[in-house]
Amino acid sequence: MQAEFGGQFGDYQNEIYFNGLFGVLPDLPMTYGELEARAAAALPASLLSYVAGGAGDEFTQRANVSAFERWGLVPRMMVGAALRDLSVDLFGLRLPSPLFMAPVGVIGLCAQDGHGDLATARAARRSAVPMVASTLSVDPLEQVAGELGDTPGFFQLYTPKDRALAESLVHRAEKAGFKGIVVTLDTWVTGWRPRDLAASNFPQLRGHCLANYTSDPVFRARLAKAPEEDPRAVVLEWAGVFGHPLTWDDLPWLRSLTDLPIILKGLCHPEDVRRARDGGADAVYCSNHGGRQANGGLAALDALPAVVEAADGLPVLFDSGVRTGADVVKALALGATAVGVGRPYAYGLAVGGEDGVVHVLRSLLAEADLIMAVDGYPTLADLRVEGAIRRN
Repeated sequence: MQAEFGGQFGDYQNEIYFNGLFGVLPDLPMTYGELEARAAAALPASLLSYVAGGAGDEFTQRANVSAFERWGLVPRMMVGAALRDLSVDLFGLRLPSPLFMAPVGVIGLCAQDGHGDLATARAARRSAVPMVASTLSVDPLEQVAGELGDTPGFFQLYTPKDRALAESLVHRAEKAGFKGIVVTLDTWVTGWRPRDLAASNFPQLRGHCLANYTSDPVFRARLAKAPEEDPRAVVLEWAGVFGHPLTWDDLPWLRSLTDLPIILKGLCHPEDVRRARDGGADAVYCSNHGGRQANGGLAALDALPAVVEAADGLPVLFDSGVRTGADVVKALALGATAVGVGRPYAYGLAVGGEDGVVHVLRSLLAEADLIMAVDGYPTLADLRVEGAIRRN
C-alpha cells in the first residue's frame, strides 16, 4: 500500500491489469466468496468451523453482513476526486488508511506453518495496516510486536480473573511497543457455537494459542508444582483463570494499568458508550464479535450511528460483517474512525500466507479508494457530511 507500494490505493488494479498484458493472472481470489471457498479447502474442518462459525443459528452473523446492503452512498459529481486522502489520525498516530486487522484468536493456526500471528504482523508491516494482536496467540506478543516494523500494533486483552496476570500482560504489551490496549468485554464466557460443539472442538482447551500465558511469569507462577511442560496443567490453569466479567467499577483499575490508550471493545449501546467516555476510555469499539458470541442481536452496523453520536468526538473503531471495500466506505460514512476486518484476512492467510493477507488488505483498500474516486469523495471528511449515505 502507500508505505511499500506507493501511489493511490486504487492503483492495485493497474498492477493486476498490466500483469495480465504479460500473461500473468492473479493466483489469489478477487472476491470474498472465492476467498472463503479456497480457505475452506485449505483449512482443517475443525479450524474452519471455528473461524467461519458464529453463535446459535448464526442469524446475527448473517445480519452483520446484510446490514451493509441497507445503506448506499450518494454519488457526487464534478468535485475533482483525482487524488484521495484516506489517512486518519488515531491516538496521535498518522495512519495512511482507516483499515486495521481485528483480533482473531486462532490466526496463528490459520497459516500453513502454524505461525500466523507472525505472518500477519509481517503483512501489517508491508501494508501499513495496523494489527490488533490477540491475547490468544501461537507466538508470544513480544515476537509478534517484533515483526511489525514501523506499523503500529495494538494488543487485545481478554481480562483474566487474576489482576496480577492482567497487569503483567498489559505491561509486557507496553514494553514490547504496542500502541494501545483493546479490552474485549463480551468474551469472558464463550457463546453457544453449534459448529464447534458438533466437532467438540475448542482450540485453547487442546493447548493451542496459549503462548502469551506460558511465556508470562505470573501465569507460570500459578502453575505451582506442575511443570509448564505438562499440557494438561497449562490448559486447566488457563481455563480457570481466563475470563473475568468486567463491570464499570473495574474501569478505573484498567485505566490505572498503563498510559497507553484504552479501547473498550463490544460497545453497541449509547449509554455504555457515554459511561466509557466519562470513565476515561480513550476510544470505543463498536462490535458484536462478528456474531460469534451472542445470537439474536442487532447488527453492529445498525448500532454504529448511535454509538458515534454518544461518543461525542471520541474515536470509534468498528468491525463485524466487513467483507468488501464498499463495506469499509459505508462504515466510515456512518462515522467510524477506523474499520476492522477479520475473517477475510484470516482466509487470505489460509490461502496465501503472508502474501495472501497483503492481497486481501490491498484489495479492500483499492476498492474503497476507487469507490471514493467514482462517487466523488476525495477525503474521509467528505464522506461524513450529511447526505453522503442513505438507507436503501
